[in-house]
Amino acid sequence: MAKLASYFIPGLYVEDHSIDVPLDWRGLEPALLACGLTMRAGAFPDPIPGAPESIKLFYRVICAPEHVNDDLPLLVFLQGGPGGACPRPVSPTDDGWIAEAVRHYRVILPDQRGVGRSSRVGGRTMDVLAERARAAGADPVRAQADLLKRLLAPSIVRDLEYLRLTQFGGRPWTTLGQSYGGFITLSYLSSYPSGITAAFTCGGIPHVPANAAEVYAHTFPRMAAKTNAYYDRYPDDVARVAAVADALATGGIVLPDGGPLTVERLQLLGSDFGMKPSFERMHWLFDTAFEQADGGIPSHPDPSDLTDAFLMGVLDRTNTRANPLYWTLQEFIYADGTTAPIRWAADAEKARRPAFDGDARPLLFTGEACFPWMFEQMPELAPFGPAVHMLMEDIEFDQVYDPIRLAANEVPLHAAVYFDDMYVDAGLQLDTLSRIGNAHPWVTNGFEHDGVHGDAVFRHLYAEALAAGHLA
Repeated sequence: MAKLASYFIPGLYVEDHSIDVPLDWRGLEPALLACGLTMRAGAFPDPIPGAPESIKLFYRVICAPEHVNDDLPLLVFLQGGPGGACPRPVSPTDDGWIAEAVRHYRVILPDQRGVGRSSRVGGRTMDVLAERARAAGADPVRAQADLLKRLLAPSIVRDLEYLRLTQFGGRPWTTLGQSYGGFITLSYLSSYPSGITAAFTCGGIPHVPANAAEVYAHTFPRMAAKTNAYYDRYPDDVARVAAVADALATGGIVLPDGGPLTVERLQLLGSDFGMKPSFERMHWLFDTAFEQADGGIPSHPDPSDLTDAFLMGVLDRTNTRANPLYWTLQEFIYADGTTAPIRWAADAEKARRPAFDGDARPLLFTGEACFPWMFEQMPELAPFGPAVHMLMEDIEFDQVYDPIRLAANEVPLHAAVYFDDMYVDAGLQLDTLSRIGNAHPWVTNGFEHDGVHGDAVFRHLYAEALAAGHLA
């Protein structure tokens, strides 16, 4: 392994590693590349002007200090997102599943391509790529769009399989996929099932066949229900939120990063409603919204009535500067092979629902949904805007899932399905699982979408798989 560092943090032994992987896996197979065969099969894909041929894949390996020299089975964590880096734990209990996992496994934490320390793709990356493509006489936006296509699940899966073959002796491993990590799990099972001994997913089974419009048709009603549940718990917040929205409607309010604060951006705060304790976080944010002596609601709210603390709080909770690929790739995780243009599926669904209008009261919050205005108004997303607009019209993406292979799947798949999940519809998850071989859903209403971060969900899934004889 290309080890960069090794060290201890409280309760964990940690190693940092990095390897090179192809930017474009088309025509390449991890097993052949692992043997040194670099010739591409089939039609040679056009290189992306200005982009490198290879990128860095960064990963950490962690275990309990007492197991440093033990021959442990491997578990690879597939982080949610898109655009999320793997956990940076400060202790085994910092992210609840880790404490249980290191009792049984050596755990691999890869930063998916483009995020964390894996050849990060941010606004500066996009600007530099555009400059190089333009200097090469190519369309800079097309180059940017093609780069973003290479950051999705099919490429991530090939990175992982190459990592397994070259750095872990080809030993099959167990996977634990959180949210988008479940999408990656099904893509992995579609392409390289022999690399996996057992798979766990938490709130992350996509509907197959994938369809962004279908997803948002299911999720917007849940966004409304979550907002209404918030108002039921904190009824005085109906007027407080409305007063803030009325102040924003006058225009001219700017967040600390220079981006405008509009009613639409305020609605993005609902992205947190699928996690606990989101209602309390929202309530305390609006508690300090107004400058008035006791923080009460002004009779005629205007921009000057809003506190700096509130504006900073909104920025912190709607800013994706740390992971700009989250919104950038949000709808493209549903693009599977040849597909109809996505054309801003969430925006189209919102337009069909007047209750979500910015001037409607009570104001409804939106959830995990991206909109065109974000790539104009949010500074960290602006460099991605032209490429995202282009991709919204594209119809050719890499194949993500193989329904036939999934139907014949023999790898034990234990899936936590959160009945009240705001982001990934439980009904759609169960429909997909009903068509996957050796799938074992556990349906529970005891957790929100982030349930894996406690100490109960992974422990339950592991015990269930162990009792069924699914863990060697």
